Amino acid sequence: MKKEEALRSRSGRMARAAGMVMIAFVLSRVLGLVREMVIARQFGTSLELAAYLAAFRVPDFIFYLIAGGALGSAFIPTFTEYLTAGDETDAWELASAVFNLIGLVLAAAAIVAAIFAPLLARLIVPGFDPATQALTARLMRVMLIAPIVFGVSGLIMGVLHSHQHFLAPALAPAFYNLCIILAAVFLAPRMGVRALAAGVVIGAFVHLLIQIPMLLRVGARYAPVLRLSHPGVREVGRLMAPRILGLAAVQINFVVNTILASELGAEALPALNYAWLLMMLPQGVFAMALATVAFPTFSELVALRDTAGLRRTLSATLRTVLYLTVPASVGLLLLRAPVIEVLLERGAFTQASTDAVAFALQFYALGLFAHAVVEIVARAFYALHDTRTPVVIGLGAMTANVVLSLILIRPLSFGGLALANTLATVSEMGVLMWIMRRRLGSIDMARLTDSVLRIMLAAGLMAAAIVSFARGAPDADPLLLTAGAIGIGAVLYVGVTVLIGSDEIAWVVRIVQRRRAT
Repeated sequence: MKKEEALRSRSGRMARAAGMVMIAFVLSRVLGLVREMVIARQFGTSLELAAYLAAFRVPDFIFYLIAGGALGSAFIPTFTEYLTAGDETDAWELASAVFNLIGLVLAAAAIVAAIFAPLLARLIVPGFDPATQALTARLMRVMLIAPIVFGVSGLIMGVLHSHQHFLAPALAPAFYNLCIILAAVFLAPRMGVRALAAGVVIGAFVHLLIQIPMLLRVGARYAPVLRLSHPGVREVGRLMAPRILGLAAVQINFVVNTILASELGAEALPALNYAWLLMMLPQGVFAMALATVAFPTFSELVALRDTAGLRRTLSATLRTVLYLTVPASVGLLLLRAPVIEVLLERGAFTQASTDAVAFALQFYALGLFAHAVVEIVARAFYALHDTRTPVVIGLGAMTANVVLSLILIRPLSFGGLALANTLATVSEMGVLMWIMRRRLGSIDMARLTDSVLRIMLAAGLMAAAIVSFARGAPDADPLLLTAGAIGIGAVLYVGVTVLIGSDEIAWVVRIVQRRRAT
């Protein structure tokens, strides 16, 4: 009985937190969308924007390689164990040591990259002319400040998540996006693309500062120590090592895409970037929100050795994320052109730009659900203190991605790079699910399969309705077409899932009822 009560309490806490975080993530993604709209208006799919996107790869690589997801996946389970055991003194000493170590390593890496920026620019964009390569190097040097700040901010996120505080970390990306928007609007007319680099750095500092008040509220204690001998520091290092390798593989994929895209014309790299960001919009709102909330709960269940609870929580989270992302994937695929026209086509972003982005987006949209599932299942592995398995599978996916990119780029140009990513991610999802099922003994596959079949039925009927609506209004304004199709599709999808008794819609209703009750 006590276990059932604990499970209900934990599920209720997750539901309330997920609702709150989703709202914050929606705000962040909306501002991210506005950011891309402003950038598209100012720069379209120009070579100048391509230089900025290429320059961003190196700071991004440094951040994800040294900190980023690796730090969260290694730090949160370890820090949570100390908190669960009631050992707060050691927990804060661990946080301080990791904070200092990560800051020093990131600063050293950024300095080295800044020194060799011209060489790095020539390596990652060999297809650009010398002047554009020089611009790439200058932008890179400015933005290399950001990963140092993000490393510190990322650790604070981990601390707050471990304390079950999600709002401030979820809002931080919204303020980051807002800074870039303001820079693009007010500084870009005078500074050109350099304004975006300045916005990135300012946004990184705001991303950090917005979390400080909540960090103080949870009683943070800082000490100027490294303590490499601390058992928790060693455990974080052990868990980070394979995860760093996995994130390096992901970033190498992005770098390879940048190198290949630089040879395909000025529009290829911006088109891939816009398409990726549009695909990541529902991914961020749904999958990232659920993964953010679920990860500390997974870690807590592992610390309590409640394998049955972990199985139930993982299965419920997977069913929910599929319920939300499958229809989003279908809608994005069918409505890609009008969506891009409504959101981006203005100013320097022309009809040709829309065609290029839509071409890439159709291939990315096919893999949205797989990206979402990988996000959730990987968190379960990290909670189990197993960062090695997702890394090994991720390396295999990276290899497949590179090989498929080289094969598919010939018939499909830059669309082949997007399709290669989707095929590799779907394979990665399948293997991770298979291994997790063996690891836990079960993840309630019968219930999960039943849920997927119901979701596919509802999504199929939704797709038919969207196609019929679009064919019935071939000359409609893109905004009206998009809004009408999304409205019809959403109502039909939810209605069908209610009629066929999908558990996931009932879970959403319970969230709403809980939020009203509170």
